[in-house]
Amino acid sequence: MKILLVEDDPAIRLLIEKALSPYHTVEVAEEGRSALALAEQIDYDLLVLDIGIPEIDGISVCKRLRAQECQTPILLLTARDQMSDRVLGLDAGADDYMVKPFHIPELLARIRALCRRGSTTAAVIVTWEKLQLNDLTHEICYGEQRLHLTPKEYGILELLLLNPHKIFSRSAIIDRLWELEETPTESAISSHIKSIRQKLKAAGASHDLIETMYGFGYRLRRLKAEENAEGNTEGNTEGNTEGNAEAVFLDAAPDFSQEAADAVMLDLWDRFKESFNTQLDLMDQVVNALQEGSLTPALHQEAKQTIHKLVGSLGVYGFPQGSVLARQISDLLHSYPLEAAKIQQMAEWVAALRQETSQKPQRVTSSSTPIAPRPHVLVVDGDMAFIERLQAEAARQSFHLTHAPNPEAAQCLLDRDRPDVLLLDLTFADHYDEGLNWLATLKQQYPQMPRLVFTGRDNLSDRLTVARSGAQTLLQKPMSVEKIFQTIQEALQRQQPPTAKVMVVDDDPSILHRLSVVLSPWGLKVTTLLDPGRFWEVLNHTAPDLLLLDIEMPGFNGIELCEVVRNDLQWGNLPILFLTAHQEVDMIVQAFAAGGDDYIRKPILEPELVARVLNRLEGRQRRRVGERVGE
Repeated sequence: MKILLVEDDPAIRLLIEKALSPYHTVEVAEEGRSALALAEQIDYDLLVLDIGIPEIDGISVCKRLRAQECQTPILLLTARDQMSDRVLGLDAGADDYMVKPFHIPELLARIRALCRRGSTTAAVIVTWEKLQLNDLTHEICYGEQRLHLTPKEYGILELLLLNPHKIFSRSAIIDRLWELEETPTESAISSHIKSIRQKLKAAGASHDLIETMYGFGYRLRRLKAEENAEGNTEGNTEGNTEGNAEAVFLDAAPDFSQEAADAVMLDLWDRFKESFNTQLDLMDQVVNALQEGSLTPALHQEAKQTIHKLVGSLGVYGFPQGSVLARQISDLLHSYPLEAAKIQQMAEWVAALRQETSQKPQRVTSSSTPIAPRPHVLVVDGDMAFIERLQAEAARQSFHLTHAPNPEAAQCLLDRDRPDVLLLDLTFADHYDEGLNWLATLKQQYPQMPRLVFTGRDNLSDRLTVARSGAQTLLQKPMSVEKIFQTIQEALQRQQPPTAKVMVVDDDPSILHRLSVVLSPWGLKVTTLLDPGRFWEVLNHTAPDLLLLDIEMPGFNGIELCEVVRNDLQWGNLPILFLTAHQEVDMIVQAFAAGGDDYIRKPILEPELVARVLNRLEGRQRRRVGERVGE
């Protein structure tokens, strides 16, 4: 598989290359213009694309490729954790989005899911000599004769056929084909191999097609053509060749375990440690310049770029707290100019950052990364007492809130980072006309961004004027901060999506109710199921366009239900999103390995959930249109 990796941070870029290059061809670009040129000229199987790259940013690259009807799967990687960034990326046409710091096993799992999603639904027919595997009918034949194999024999032979040049040890075969609780002895694998060989011989095979590599394991015996000519190293694959490439990748992925990721990370940390120290030296310069009042625009810009890279790379390299500190410093740099107290705070955080990186890196696990995306609200109001109450409620509800005293200052913030919701106070007479004019401008600039107006005026004429200026919701003072955030949540849910059916399976009735409330306003018909034992019956009755599955459920868990769906001809390509409180990387990898398309952690950030659901549904609709055109 050929992957284009677009990343300007060498520490992150090399780590991803190390993880992918043993199994795939990885080409690299460090800025957007080169990435766009390469993607337009070369048929890649996947793009891994950072957002904050020079020349042309990743969002723009994504938009341009989609405008050219490029269907290559795109995974966005970025240190930006705002929910608005995620929604913006998905709206631009990205298939998935990961926030730095990330974990290599989860990154690989998401890549495998994208490869599955990007492949067509045609049958995969793989041949090796006279041996033929039909992935659609789940049959293996030798010549014209079908082999009557047990399920485990079929699994072993399928594994070898899909990976004809790979050697599988007996323990590796057990890991891939047996559940943990029913693990057989390695001698049992030898018995299965012997039985397969006997059935091949009975079907007419003139020689042993399965080669024993003593001390290593088993593989398919090389074709005669390969033995005579080293140039031809691939088996003959008919139908969907993408399927064979994916199978190789799916098999290779477990070899890059969490332990392997840790080893690579530690090795690269030794290489890049001095580079990180240089970046921290720059931050010391910035602190000194701030204290002396001599910070130049060029140094300020360089500092913002440097700290942005540290937000992502420190967490990846085993310094999760360093990532948190870097993000706090980044927020201060974007709030420039700073008061003396905030300059002192930055100095303390930079010192703490240097102390953090002087320690030994931690093992990178899901629980070690406390960063989570939050919906971003921009409040335009000069009442600081009111702002403080809003900030307290925003922290309680996991929102990111920024504020500006007037529309002019707010426009500067908007140009830098688009919020998910705007809340504008028109109470004060001296800002009323200015606010109305600005609303009209925003309606043209950001038509999809919810615009809420807060005012003490309540006559019909004022309401009409505000509505015509571009406000979507009018909030009447006085109003509690709890009610304000309830209205913000509702505003985030008001867009016109394509009508589709979603089936949600969870053993918690409160979650089922909440998801129905959240998704229904988007034009989605939501079917909820509390009892997973009725899953198959309800699935066939409702015929959903997308599944949301909890993992931990009595009777049948979500991973088991996913496996059942993926093995069915009718439902095998149904988008499946896992929704669970599990944080372990192993569980995430297991969910993707079972066939999941996405994995969303509880507690749920509702705007992000909606964006991911709509993205999957739109992708499914595009594929259906493509299939109809191809008929």
